[in-house]
Amino acid sequence: MPQPLYREKDRFCVSSDNQLLDIDAIHRYLNRSSWAAGIDIDTVRLSIAHSLNFGLYHAAEQIGFARVVTDFATFGYLCDVYVLEEYQQQGLGRWLMECCHSHPLLSEKLRRIMLVTSTAPWLYEKIGYCAANQPDFVWQMVRPDIYQRK
Repeated sequence: MPQPLYREKDRFCVSSDNQLLDIDAIHRYLNRSSWAAGIDIDTVRLSIAHSLNFGLYHAAEQIGFARVVTDFATFGYLCDVYVLEEYQQQGLGRWLMECCHSHPLLSEKLRRIMLVTSTAPWLYEKIGYCAANQPDFVWQMVRPDIYQRK
């Protein structure tokens, strides 16, 4: 596992140290999100255990999160990105993304980093992502109700 990243800005910090993550807070947000509604906490724990994670903190409170599902060699999938509503419109989402992408794994190693978003394409475009809207280029299998099936 790579060395943890730590960045400070004003009263906020971003860290990739899993020991700092508030799993309950992450679960609460994801459980009410548009993309993971109904997700159980054990699935959240397992997803975090198999990812490179970034927590966004105000003092000791976790107020945001992002994770990269990766093989730690060539590919990463950015997902579960959020900033709590009361902290939005302060540039923290962009800063969280800049911190993620300053991590040596993302900035120096991974050949392809992908994401799926329906809520903030403008944010990711500012970081350097572009739409993969080429015919027969990106394929997917989507099961949006998987957490409600249990």
